[in-house]
Amino acid sequence: MKIKKILNNNAAIVIDEQEEKIAIGAGVAFGKQKNDIVISNKVEKLFVLKENEKLQQLLLRIPEEHFTISEEIITYTKKRLGTELNEHIRVQLADHISFAIEREQSGIKLKNKLLQEIKILYREEFEIGLWAIEHIKDKFHMEMPADEAAFIALYIHTMKLQGGDIHETVKQTTIIQDMVQTIKGYLNIEIHEADISYERLVTHLQFALSRAKWYESHVMDDEMFEMIKKKYSYSFRCAQKVAQELYATYQIELPEEELGYITLHIERLRTH
Repeated sequence: MKIKKILNNNAAIVIDEQEEKIAIGAGVAFGKQKNDIVISNKVEKLFVLKENEKLQQLLLRIPEEHFTISEEIITYTKKRLGTELNEHIRVQLADHISFAIEREQSGIKLKNKLLQEIKILYREEFEIGLWAIEHIKDKFHMEMPADEAAFIALYIHTMKLQGGDIHETVKQTTIIQDMVQTIKGYLNIEIHEADISYERLVTHLQFALSRAKWYESHVMDDEMFEMIKKKYSYSFRCAQKVAQELYATYQIELPEEELGYITLHIERLRTH
């Protein structure tokens, strides 16, 4: 393959089998010029250019060391999760990593309002995010907060082949946070994020939203449902409040059977 355009020391546009591609690898373009031959064993990744024009733009825009560290995070993630990742998200992750490093260097700190929910819903991805900020610390000698690990966790979740769209992931996590805030406000209590009851509630709300999306619900015996309504009437009214606000804000409707299960989680929070 021949070089058509050098993007940086580690990336170049090449002609391979009469097709334009982006070749990425350590030193793949170092000391090279247009029309020079690229040694194939230096190429770690090869992308068809017409399908990855945003990648080309990114490589021209951000420092190559930012792209390199993003690729190292991706490599670690693949190994940790034991799965392939959606290649199209790598541009978004690299762009985010670069912007995060620049923010940190400028002393700008961003709080992640979804931190606690992300830690619970995407536990393994968050652990990878923690590894990522430690890796960035080793490379750039900067401390990043756990908030940034949570941001990275969202990108990693959506990089998984079944992870979905990052905007949908953020939206769902925000909805869950809103539901939890409604419960905290109604009960007028502080909820400790390390509490197992809190974790169970958040996890259940995630599945409840997924079921509502596909018009599914937990099946609960009518007699059991009526008993829960009477025995835990205060918690049930709280669950109703959650459902009302969910519908008013997001037009998502929870079936009554689902409220029965949410009531049990709320009662556990209230009494433990």
